[in-house]
Amino acid sequence: MKKIFSILILVCCFNCISQNQIKKTVEDKPVFQDLFNASMDEGVKCYRIPALITAANGDLIAAIDERVPNCGDLKWSKDINIIIRRSQDNGKTWSEIETVINFPYGQSASDPSMILDTVTNEIFLFYNYMDLDNEKDIYYLHVVKSGDNGKTWSEPKDITSEITKPEWHKDFKFITSGRGIQTRSGKLLHTMVNLNSGLHLFGSDDHGETWYFKNVPIQPADESKVIELAGGALMINARVNGEGLRYVHVSKDNGGNWDTKPAPELIDPGCNASIIRYTSVEDGYKKNRLLFSNAKSEKGRVNMSVRISYDEGQTWSEGKTIYKGPSAYSSLTILENGDIGLFFEQDEYVKNTFTSFSLKWLTDGKDKYEKPVK
Repeated sequence: MKKIFSILILVCCFNCISQNQIKKTVEDKPVFQDLFNASMDEGVKCYRIPALITAANGDLIAAIDERVPNCGDLKWSKDINIIIRRSQDNGKTWSEIETVINFPYGQSASDPSMILDTVTNEIFLFYNYMDLDNEKDIYYLHVVKSGDNGKTWSEPKDITSEITKPEWHKDFKFITSGRGIQTRSGKLLHTMVNLNSGLHLFGSDDHGETWYFKNVPIQPADESKVIELAGGALMINARVNGEGLRYVHVSKDNGGNWDTKPAPELIDPGCNASIIRYTSVEDGYKKNRLLFSNAKSEKGRVNMSVRISYDEGQTWSEGKTIYKGPSAYSSLTILENGDIGLFFEQDEYVKNTFTSFSLKWLTDGKDKYEKPVK
């Protein structure tokens, strides 16, 4: 009888442990939230081009194109607006849609991207502009800024003449969507593409009062992201169409010269991706960590995945699939609690989804977030 009773206790304990393990697994698994869903919103044909950033106060700001008449890019739509939603609780709940840029019909704004200036706590939101009725196929590059964590925004400022050449007036040029960076020296840096001449860095040394660009074309590169490596070198992770992989460009002289190489481990179908710094030893963390998200596929925009690098992008983990199905542009950010936030296009642009997860979940328990030692 005692033996039977002992067996029953063991079975109960095993079931209890199993249920706890299942519960923990479910709790750790990322939860998807559809922040923008055209199938649910009457009058809007498509939402595209996600951008995500964490404000100085910890709020999350998710920006996107509101493409009203059709899903076409800037030169094919007379009504594209830039809208946002904001979260004050690490992405658990979100505000209603707020419009940041809405020009009269015939004029459109597209491809939002953001930079947080951690010195002034201002957020800069960039976009590309076109007046399709009067100057079709002529691209202008604009910026607005917010000094209150994205609650209100300045009037648009045209910076086209500051970050392009006059002879580029009729060229197909645009600021890369997603986000730029601020370096340790306080410099703001971002990327813009001229399809005729290549990728260029642009930036500001005076907290966005004025802007300039580096007249050094970087190729091959389409939509790209720049980050600062340990030691101060710059690295650009670039979309290159038709090759099934990413390219990496590294400069050790602040963008004057670049070493270029393919990154065959970073397979890619030719799509905008996201790369950000997660932690730095210089900030008191135990490890240097970079994060990279993209549609991890040589052909076809599917399999949204996130990878991690512990050696400043020289090698990457196999990564973890966030969503196996159709998925395209993505934007990463770090939440105030150390979790990782991801905002991406899902299911042929029908949904634009936010999710978050811990470093522990991403690495299957091999690594975990710890606050920096100061």
